[in-house]
Amino acid sequence: MNEELLAAVRAVDTPTIINAIEVAQGSRDFDGFTRHPVHPTETCCQAFVGRALTARIRASAPPSEEVEVTNARRNRYYRYLEQAAEDEQSIIVIEDLDHPYCIGAWWGEINAAIHKALGLAGAITNGLVRDLDFLAPEFPILSGAVGVSHAYVHVVDFGQPVQVFGLKIAPGDLIHADRHGATVIPDHLMLQLPEAIARLQEAEEIILSEVRRNKRLDVDALAASWAAYRKMIISAPGDSRTT
Repeated sequence: MNEELLAAVRAVDTPTIINAIEVAQGSRDFDGFTRHPVHPTETCCQAFVGRALTARIRASAPPSEEVEVTNARRNRYYRYLEQAAEDEQSIIVIEDLDHPYCIGAWWGEINAAIHKALGLAGAITNGLVRDLDFLAPEFPILSGAVGVSHAYVHVVDFGQPVQVFGLKIAPGDLIHADRHGATVIPDHLMLQLPEAIARLQEAEEIILSEVRRNKRLDVDALAASWAAYRKMIISAPGDSRTT
């Protein structure tokens, strides 16, 4: 993907991306975003963007296969990440099948270091994270919660659709994420986002400048600002947005 285009979407937070998608498509019916609270690690600050790689894990019980089989699957999983990350910036999205009763963390000091070294941009999981003081720097992780044990955590499978935080994600989906959560950017709108982001920010400044102008806000002036905002961001007939 064009680096200039990636830089444009990486420069803003995920809520802005969702608003810009709505501007680009001209409606508020976009629903490709996380719906439940996420736990961002301290390494998760700036937005991270990439194509989704996916896997599923379980930790509540030992794997049913022989240990050699489980270890071979884990190695194939790492190979899957290595090969995909060579082509394009990637984000690993892991569904913990024990959710909502997760007991074992896949993410800790070792796996964070491994995944960063494999070239991934970050990770998203509905499962647990631990080793908070020892996680790889500049490797953002969004998790469901913090835990203390790895229990029987193991890879069940990988490379298939998953669901985390109420969002369905398929391998290859373009993900934008930060401490707020994550969204899937529709590929057909990607080229429109830089212009939509600029238009959105210009429209928001109409309201914010009115708020900053005086010590006490004039509600009539605010109403006029909202009208000007709507006129600027509406891009299609039948737009149903109210803010």
